[in-house]
Amino acid sequence: MKYYKTGEFAKMANVSIRTIRYYDNVGLLKPSKIADNGYRIYTDKDFIKLQKILSLKYLGFSLDDIFSMTVNDNHISLQQSLSLQKKMIDQKIDYLQNIKESLEKTENYVYNNQDIDWQEILNSINFSTMEKELINQYKNSTNIDIRIKLHERYSKNPNHWFEWVYDQYEIKSNMKVLEIGCGNGQIWLKNKSRIPNLDLTLSDISQGMLEDAKINLKGIPKIQYQCFDCHYIPFEDESFDVVIANHVLFYLQDLDQCLSEIKRVLKKKGLFYCSTYGRKHMKEITDLTKEFDPKITLSDVTLYNIFGLENGYQLLRKYFQCTDLKCHKDYLLVDNADDIINYILSCHGNQSEYVLKDYEKFRGYMYRKLKTPLRVTKDAGMFICQK
Repeated sequence: MKYYKTGEFAKMANVSIRTIRYYDNVGLLKPSKIADNGYRIYTDKDFIKLQKILSLKYLGFSLDDIFSMTVNDNHISLQQSLSLQKKMIDQKIDYLQNIKESLEKTENYVYNNQDIDWQEILNSINFSTMEKELINQYKNSTNIDIRIKLHERYSKNPNHWFEWVYDQYEIKSNMKVLEIGCGNGQIWLKNKSRIPNLDLTLSDISQGMLEDAKINLKGIPKIQYQCFDCHYIPFEDESFDVVIANHVLFYLQDLDQCLSEIKRVLKKKGLFYCSTYGRKHMKEITDLTKEFDPKITLSDVTLYNIFGLENGYQLLRKYFQCTDLKCHKDYLLVDNADDIINYILSCHGNQSEYVLKDYEKFRGYMYRKLKTPLRVTKDAGMFICQK
């Protein structure tokens, strides 16, 4: 392994010494070691992290975003990191190509003294806002993967969540099935050998998530993908035998509107499956972060208060005749502090504001707490409803 002083490292990476020092000062790229004489020493491995930092910066991420996405890169394979970056660059190329085509059409109208198609101008503006969506989708997809892997790695029930969820479905051949908020299609990916011959529609409000689902589910026939807001489901009345919403309802702005739409598109005696959390879910991790700093919250809103195991029945019975609740019995036993840290940083709250400004202190605190494995409560289940 080769070693480089700050100036050598900056020169080889074609960035300024000032940039390297700034990344060091804010904790984004620390040197591999500090020599006895105070020199900061970098290695070839540090080039890998710098490459990712510069790529993400070019793609539009803030330094805070980049910090949370790279803080534990030692535990993420280089192949996985490069694959994620390549995927995002490919999507950005597609967006830029669409903008270019829109501008060329408008330029052609002007050149030929034709009336300008203002829809093309609006499309161009819309494509420019897609870049923000792309960034959000990248972060959301990465965060979802982190949370899924924590559960897969440390769950003690051998019948893991996605397999258990599929066990609850009464799905038969030739049924018409709609999933809203499908994300990257994990339910179907984990159970692909069990899927009968269905007329299956997967939907999400994020086109990026649907693209992930298409990649994950390539080879599974007869799946349609549609991007829409589930407050307004673009299907006729009584279109589906089954509607599925896994960990979705607590994110909705107008739950009643969405439930009304789900009821509308369900056939008579059709089934609606919706999963959610209870108030004890992952409580031990929340308690750990609160002990470090009481100001930390892992979610901007308390999701189970919007739609949870405790209040779901009351919310659903206004729309469905029969509602049953089934709970998944499980817990995590986690012995790796970095996996807990990654989970915390993947959450939707204000944790980055407090954790990243004093990351080494937080990391040391988590390592001390996990000298013995941490038992984490899983409090999740599914409501099964009939129209």
